Amino acid sequence: MTDTPHTDTLDAYRPNVGIVVFNRDNQVWIGKRFGVGGHFSWQFPQGGVDKGEDLEAAALRELYEETGIRSVTLLGRTQDWVVYDFPPEVLANKKIGRNFKGQKQIWFAYRFDGEDTEVDLEAHGEQEFERWEWCDLETVIDRVVSFKRDSYRTVIGQFQNLI
Repeated sequence: MTDTPHTDTLDAYRPNVGIVVFNRDNQVWIGKRFGVGGHFSWQFPQGGVDKGEDLEAAALRELYEETGIRSVTLLGRTQDWVVYDFPPEVLANKKIGRNFKGQKQIWFAYRFDGEDTEVDLEAHGEQEFERWEWCDLETVIDRVVSFKRDSYRTVIGQFQNLI
């Protein structure tokens, strides 16, 4: 589900930010989730928003914690929440699925102004990704877990005009 549900139901979704980082060649940063097997274990950086936290501040914090990247320039963001539901196996995981039907995300697009050596997957201690690479935006969908694909299509559709 990628359309914004009626505002009354948005409280059932965990507030989250997602980040798409473009390099100088207009490729995007994608990471393979730590400890998750299979071909569909890649994703963009993303994470929860702390209570009262500014959304862009949350995006920059999550980007640094998950990738070590700080050298970015804002290109754009989604105006509306992009929403997806958790599948049953995620809802059963009390750490991830607790108290929420899924996630509502505001996505930010950044241009990476640094060098690849800036990437540090262990920058924060709790490692989110075990590998990373630059790839073409249109190939991301083929590598993402199925329950996130519609939301990724929405984000890619909104950000593809930035390249």
